[in-house]
Amino acid sequence: MIDPNARARLDALLSGGGRRILGIAGLPGAGKSTLTAALLAALGHVAVGVPMDGFHLANAELHRLGRADRKGAPDTFDVAGYIALLRRLRSPVPGETIYAPAFHREIEEPIAGEIAVRADTRLVITEGNYLLMDDDGWRDARTCLDEVWFVEVDDTRRRAQLLERHVRFGRDRQAALDWIEHTDEPNARRIAATAHRADFHVRLHPDMAS
Repeated sequence: MIDPNARARLDALLSGGGRRILGIAGLPGAGKSTLTAALLAALGHVAVGVPMDGFHLANAELHRLGRADRKGAPDTFDVAGYIALLRRLRSPVPGETIYAPAFHREIEEPIAGEIAVRADTRLVITEGNYLLMDDDGWRDARTCLDEVWFVEVDDTRRRAQLLERHVRFGRDRQAALDWIEHTDEPNARRIAATAHRADFHVRLHPDMAS
C-alpha cells in the first residue's frame, strides 16, 4: 500500500511530461527496495528501477583496496560511474536504450547491463543510501535527481530487517550482528545526518515487509 501523499507527489512529478528521476534514500534496512518495488508495481511500464547498488565495486577490487570489510560504505562504490549514468538517464536519446547494472545479493556482486531503460521510459527510480550526501564525491548525485524521498522506519524494526537479510543471504547470526554493528550502523549514522535534505519523508505501511 502506497501512502496517499506519496502517490500525489508521484502524480505531480509525472505531470510535467518528459523523463523524471526519483531518488529513494534511507538507512540500511529501512525498506528502500520495498518502496521502490511498490512504486514500480503501481506505475507499470512507464517506470524502471535503477539501483545505486549496481555500482558496488566488485569483491576482488574491494579486497585489492583493503575495503572488503567495509562493503557498503561510501568509498566502496563507483561514484563517478553512477553519476555518469544518472546524467545519461536525464537526457534520453530517441530510439536509444540505456543499459544499467543490477546488484545480486545472493552472489554479492553487480551484474553489468542487466537493466534496460528505453527512451520512452517516463520515470527512473533509483534507490540507495547516499543520494543526499554532500561529500566523498556524492554531491553531484543530488543534482541529477528531480526529487529525493527518505524512507523513515522504526529503528528496532530496521535492525531486525537487516539481521533477517544478512542471515537469508548466508551469514550466521553472530556474523550478521557483527556486520550490523561495525559496518551497517556507522553507515546509518552518516545517512541519518543527510535526511533533512530530502524533499519528502515517507513511512512504509506496516504490512510492507523489507
